[in-house]
Amino acid sequence: MLNQSEIDRVCIILVRARDPNNIGAVARAMYDFGFDDLRLVNQYPVPLERARSAIDASHVLENAVEYRSVADAVAECTLVVGTTALGPRKREHPLFSLAGAGKFIRSELTAVSPGPARVGLLFGSEKTGLSNDELSYCNWLVTIPMHSAEGMRHASMNLGQAVAVCLYELVRDEAAPSLHQPLAGAPAADLERLTGLLAEVLETSEYSRRHPANFDQILVRRLVRSMGLDRSRSLAWTGILRQILWKLRKQDSTEGP
Repeated sequence: MLNQSEIDRVCIILVRARDPNNIGAVARAMYDFGFDDLRLVNQYPVPLERARSAIDASHVLENAVEYRSVADAVAECTLVVGTTALGPRKREHPLFSLAGAGKFIRSELTAVSPGPARVGLLFGSEKTGLSNDELSYCNWLVTIPMHSAEGMRHASMNLGQAVAVCLYELVRDEAAPSLHQPLAGAPAADLERLTGLLAEVLETSEYSRRHPANFDQILVRRLVRSMGLDRSRSLAWTGILRQILWKLRKQDSTEGP
C-alpha cells in the first residue's frame, strides 16, 4: 500500500477535458483517495467554478495547474501511463490491464533506486480519448476491462469513474512485486530533448530524405521511449548525439557548396 509521500508523487493529467462537472468528479475522486496533483492540458481555460461535482475537493481544483501542452505537463515525470478504452485504433504501445499496471506503478513509486519516481496518469477527452500524438508521450498504456457483448457499442467509462477506479487500484493494500529493473527512469523532458536531437541527426545526415517513411516525429518519440532509458543513459545518449551532430555540421561547412 502506498504511503502519502508516494501518493504525492502521482499526478493526474486531463487532456482536453472540457466539462467542468467531469473535472469536478475527478477532483472528488482524487480527494477521496488522498491525491491532490491535478494538471489540465487545454488550449482554452476551463470554468472550474462551475464544477459543482467537486464536493469537499475545492482545494484540489484551486491548486490545479493548467498547461498548454502534454510535453509541459509531463516534463518531470519518470513514468507516463496513458489510459485507453481500446476500440479499433491500432496499438503502438505495450498495453496492460489495470490490475497488472497497478502493480508496476506501485513498484515504481516504492523503488529505492534510481531515485524517487514521479508518475503521470494521462486521461483523454470525454469524447475522443487521447490522440496518437498525446499517446506518444506515454511509456505504456493501461485499460480498464469492460463488459462487452455482440452488437453492443464499445464500452467506455465516464472520466470521473475511470480516474476513481485507477486511483483505487493504486492505493489498495497489496504487496508490490520486487522488480530488478526500473520501468522508467529518465524525466520526460530529458527524453523529449533526446528525441529532438535524434530528429536533427536524422535530418542532417539525410536519413530523413532517403528513408522518409521511417522519419516521423511521433515515430522517433516512440523509438526513444521504447529504449527504457534511465537518466544517466539518457544523458549519455544526448551527449553522443550532440557530438555526432557537431561533426556532421562541421563536415558540411568544410566541404562547402
